[in-house]
Amino acid sequence: MTLDLQAANPDDIAYIMDVERMPGYDRLVGRWEAPQHREAMADPGYRYFIASEAGRRLGFVLVKGWGSPDHVTLIKRVAVEAPGGGIGSRMVSAALAEIFGATDAYRVWIGCFPDNLRARRAYEKAGFIAEGVARGNAYFYGEHHDELILAILRPEWEARHRL
Repeated sequence: MTLDLQAANPDDIAYIMDVERMPGYDRLVGRWEAPQHREAMADPGYRYFIASEAGRRLGFVLVKGWGSPDHVTLIKRVAVEAPGGGIGSRMVSAALAEIFGATDAYRVWIGCFPDNLRARRAYEKAGFIAEGVARGNAYFYGEHHDELILAILRPEWEARHRL
């Protein structure tokens, strides 16, 4: 089946928050309250996408730095309803196609915690290359956490998608 990625709108915030609040996601994905999501959706530098297949929602992708003058975009959040089935890498690949197809981004980066091997595998499957660990880069629950930074450059993405 084909994964469909559609722009989200404020009516999708309840769904996004439900997925963010799945068990364990608070420490892996992060979560915002509705006002923060509404504010980000109104900001032209953010894009939200809902992934679905055969009309069934699978998860969402949150992008920051859409149309950035520095040509650098962050995939800030990826969350799937059923992790471990390959949906995450497909969602990330679809998000990359949206980013590289609709903006002049040169670099797209994403972070995950170094021990989150499932996320790392999904991102690498989509073409991201690990660059290193940013020590203390993430702050939540009153603590700083290390973050593995992965990135893909436009020429790398284009080389993977040449016909």
